[in-house]
Amino acid sequence: MFLALLRTVVTDEPFTVVPTKDDWTTLYRMAWKQSMGGVLFAAVTQLPEEQLPPIDLKMQWMGDAETIRGLNKLLNNEAARLTRLFADEGQRSAILKGQANARLYPDPMTRQPGDIDIWVEGGRERVVALLRKVGLVGDEPLQLVDRPGRATASYHHVHLPENEQGVVVEVHFRPSSGNYNPFTNRRLQRWLEEEIKNSTAVQTTPPDGTPPDSGGEENTFNVPTMRFALVMQLAHIQRHFLAGGIGLRHVMDYLMLLRHASAEDRQTVAGLLKRFGLRHTAEALMWVLGEVFHLEPALMVGRTDSWRGKWMLRRIMDGGNFGQYAPQKQHGLWRNFVTARWEQVKLMRFDFWEVLWIEIKFWKRFFELIPARIRYRTLSLTNIER
Repeated sequence: MFLALLRTVVTDEPFTVVPTKDDWTTLYRMAWKQSMGGVLFAAVTQLPEEQLPPIDLKMQWMGDAETIRGLNKLLNNEAARLTRLFADEGQRSAILKGQANARLYPDPMTRQPGDIDIWVEGGRERVVALLRKVGLVGDEPLQLVDRPGRATASYHHVHLPENEQGVVVEVHFRPSSGNYNPFTNRRLQRWLEEEIKNSTAVQTTPPDGTPPDSGGEENTFNVPTMRFALVMQLAHIQRHFLAGGIGLRHVMDYLMLLRHASAEDRQTVAGLLKRFGLRHTAEALMWVLGEVFHLEPALMVGRTDSWRGKWMLRRIMDGGNFGQYAPQKQHGLWRNFVTARWEQVKLMRFDFWEVLWIEIKFWKRFFELIPARIRYRTLSLTNIER
């Protein structure tokens, strides 16, 4: 019932079920579990009266949907501001995922937003120096892991603290977190670094829903090519699926990319999958897209794999967005630790080499940090600086 209602947003298929009050409560909870509340409410508004949810739930849902629209307006404005900020410093930038994907939706203001991911050219040292210059990062050392009010850094981006408007920004000095497998990741990163140079400026749909050329409020930022987005976001999906989980928002984002990509773009990406270590994930995702959204085979990149696809869909529905509702995460610290390691062993059947490198890097990091854990007498290393 949930998937049938979701399909009405992107297909011409009618929703023929008359849900009960309990059904609607379940559908509402599933929508938020998958971070699809705004998109699903857009489907609800198109239903005839006899199929509508109870009035109290509908009003609550409507308020939630308006909040999402407001957040999209806020993030669009912030993405445009950051783009101008870096451009004034002579640095190219591009918005990754998030708001770049939202503009492709039937109603761009219904996609439930998260943070802003923005790539800035120049490499780690130049980007960090630039962030200090414009006041987005202070002079203190960058943290290794999250601590309120302090910026953190990984090997591919700087995670800025939440600003006064509640917006979280990740500034990427590499275009992608990439693969865990260093051999495929090297090829992937080289290609992405070249392709992102072809980014172009776009104007997002204004908050009132009018098209950009109809006099609505202007929000302009740069977005990568469709080829870049298809490859980079597939790598993003693979990374999170194998190391935590993904939700239907990731799947719908990819659906929007495929529908807006040209046949040449899709063909090019299909030819890169094996070289970049993305073939198994792509074939599973294509099956999920066909099963959930009835995507036409002509719009897919590569073949479908029903065995891996069913596995992916089960984990999506069980775990929700980023796998945060996964059953194996609902226990205590040590049980979660053991369960997570066992889940990784099972995932080796999905993609042996990628999961093997996940485990190698996990245990390498685990043993590297033992002295620090002993020194600070804690399992949480929030005070470690780099």
